[in-house]
Amino acid sequence: MEAVAARAGVGKPTVYRWWPDRHAVAMAALMESDATQSLEATKRSALSLLREQLRTIARRFVTSTGRHITSLIAASDPESELSKAFRSHFVLARRAEGKALLERAIEEKEIRADLDVEVALDLLYGPLFFRLLIGHAPLDEQFMDQVLDECLRGMSGKKPVR
Repeated sequence: MEAVAARAGVGKPTVYRWWPDRHAVAMAALMESDATQSLEATKRSALSLLREQLRTIARRFVTSTGRHITSLIAASDPESELSKAFRSHFVLARRAEGKALLERAIEEKEIRADLDVEVALDLLYGPLFFRLLIGHAPLDEQFMDQVLDECLRGMSGKKPVR
């Protein structure tokens, strides 16, 4: 927290007014590049936005901040404040975005109406976090495209469109 305050040119109490602890600061740093969706993005198909979200997550975790967060999460107790912050402020937030996009894709008839959205979310995000934490293979945009394409085959019954 001292380093954050020093870099910002403020005192530690100012930092604590914005973030309750170092875990919240780490999550804020991880989510820093999460810009609000532009109005133009709402004109894009839900599935193209979902593809971009998955790619963005993959890109974020190859940064030094992303690798640092991954190391901290992998070493922490699931009930630690860091794990809880990561789960709430990153994982569940991305999942909620994905759920909204899948529901929009159903409404727009891009995927089948009887889709179990919760299972589909696990199928999409599970491989991402598995590779992130296990590190057996690269987590990159190409992998996320492959995951989405394979999932879409089951969600739509059609060949994926890019």
